[in-house]
Amino acid sequence: MRHLSRFLLIALCWLWTGFAQAQVAQEILQSNSALVEKASRQTIGPVIDALATSGDPAAAMILGAWSAKGLGLRKTDGRFVLLGPSADGYALRDLNGNDIGTAPTAEIAELKPNAGVRGLIATALVQFNLSDPDPTKRADALASIASDPTEAGLAPLRASIAAEKDAGLLAQKQRLERLLTLRFDPDSAARVMAIQSFGADIGLDLRGALNPLLATRRVVVVGAAPPDANIAQELLPGKTLTIAQAYELLQAANLAPARLTLADQRAALIANLENGAVGGVALAVLNTQAARDRAYTALEVAGKVPLATTEDEVTSALANHRFFDVYLEADPAVTQAASTALAAISQQVGIMQAADLALDGLSLASIYFLAAIGLAITFGVMGVINMAHGEFITIGAYTGFVVQQWVPNYTASILIALPLAFAVTFAIGVAMERLVIRHLYKRPLETLLATFGISIALQQILKNIFGTQARPLTSPAWLDGAWVLNDVVSISYIRIAIFVLALVFLAFFLWLMKRTRLGLEVRAVTQNPTMAASMGINPDRINMLTFGIGSGIAGIAGVAIGLFAKVTSELGTDYIVQSFMTVVVGGVGNIWGALAGATMIGGLQKAIEWLNPSNTLAAQTYMILFIILFIQFRPRGIIALKGRAAGD
Repeated sequence: MRHLSRFLLIALCWLWTGFAQAQVAQEILQSNSALVEKASRQTIGPVIDALATSGDPAAAMILGAWSAKGLGLRKTDGRFVLLGPSADGYALRDLNGNDIGTAPTAEIAELKPNAGVRGLIATALVQFNLSDPDPTKRADALASIASDPTEAGLAPLRASIAAEKDAGLLAQKQRLERLLTLRFDPDSAARVMAIQSFGADIGLDLRGALNPLLATRRVVVVGAAPPDANIAQELLPGKTLTIAQAYELLQAANLAPARLTLADQRAALIANLENGAVGGVALAVLNTQAARDRAYTALEVAGKVPLATTEDEVTSALANHRFFDVYLEADPAVTQAASTALAAISQQVGIMQAADLALDGLSLASIYFLAAIGLAITFGVMGVINMAHGEFITIGAYTGFVVQQWVPNYTASILIALPLAFAVTFAIGVAMERLVIRHLYKRPLETLLATFGISIALQQILKNIFGTQARPLTSPAWLDGAWVLNDVVSISYIRIAIFVLALVFLAFFLWLMKRTRLGLEVRAVTQNPTMAASMGINPDRINMLTFGIGSGIAGIAGVAIGLFAKVTSELGTDYIVQSFMTVVVGGVGNIWGALAGATMIGGLQKAIEWLNPSNTLAAQTYMILFIILFIQFRPRGIIALKGRAAGD
């Protein structure tokens, strides 16, 4: 019997507590009925806050219903009810969610909050959504707090951390809690500890939280520094603060009248010239600024001109006041910790920016190396200045485009396009060598003009076939996005793939030249074609194969470049100049020279663009000038080749 009585008592207490809480929510709405009925963003905020902090378990349900136009006012008794669809009008529930029948539409005033009110409700619901069973709602609540951090979000965020089961959301909550702590926690030690807990972190969200702690306002005082102020620095007129800025601060603080301009002073003096004097100062002595200031001051005393500050009065006023930058954050320990943290972050960001610049330079170098490696082979071995090399790059890119029209799987199409582009451009290169180049050996000017004409012809043929519109060469999905190390350093997966491809070609070329008979013959012809011919090597055949291989590699480079560049008939012209510079700077006919030249040019171009980011054309101009100077001091390039090419 005793246990039954205790159980009934507990049940009655529980029922009474729920009833009391529901009464609180109802009372909040009833006592603010007029505001709720005609809710606006400017007036309804306190009512929404009262509901959110009422402790009523149904508060989230009430606010959610209100936002979704599911809250109404019953006209018969003026009570607020929750609305649902019904054949007779509305299905009604009380504020605890219990069914209380139906009502016709005419008996219910449906509340329809505007967008501003719904925004306030959404903000209030964040604290409830932080512990919602749906992880999507919890993530949305975190995003809402992060986008508009306030002191009110700290307590519910802390309360939700212990029950969070999702590891990813838990990490986000803990990080956001520290970000809110360093800004809004009343305990100074807790704020400093939160700042120091981030260590070497350079996240944008951290910098966004720390920067407001070092925000300042400028104040002007007479005599001693402002008491209890967290002073950032004292400003000295004429040094850390201009005279004009200092006097504007005095004016803004109503500590000085408007400053007198020389033009206004001159006009006032002329207007008050009487009997050869102004304000008792003879006209003959008004040839100095000090005398003119005395005359104007006398006119002020006489009430003949408006009050204004002359230059000597400005100097006097500034000497009697002190100027300070004062932190908006009142706690010196917090601002000191924030300043130290931001200084460390700035240093880390500088290092990361240098690393990011190096990665960009390496990425660009790999592109130039791919574009130039074929030219390095033909130019080095054959001494042929092939101005149509860029068009082989373009043909390779268009080959990839055509393959993708027949093979919709982008991964498979790229795997097919790479060898096919090599085969197509190899064949075109061999045909070009047999029909044109072989008749122009030892005649570099004629070779240059002939290949330049072929370049123009190939561009026009490509325009006739594919048109002038850019064609898409789509990369596989696994190449989308970027490898992000932090908020500063990132590199796209396409650039990484091109870098890997460049390394593959470097390894392939070294194997071909060092481990195969063809490579041995190419090296022999490069060093001494006459001696190679006497040893049974056919120089014409080697030249043909060399030109074909160089053209084929350009075709593969075109597929790679087309994955991130617009595929048009002019694609190759964007890389022909850099390809020649890469070969010449690195050292003609040397694969290591091509690699060194590509690294130098890619890094140099990125460095110049970083120094002058608003003008990429100027950056390329500076780079060309630098290379011209470099060639003057090292005409054979970084790694000079011995043998025939060196002699040529």
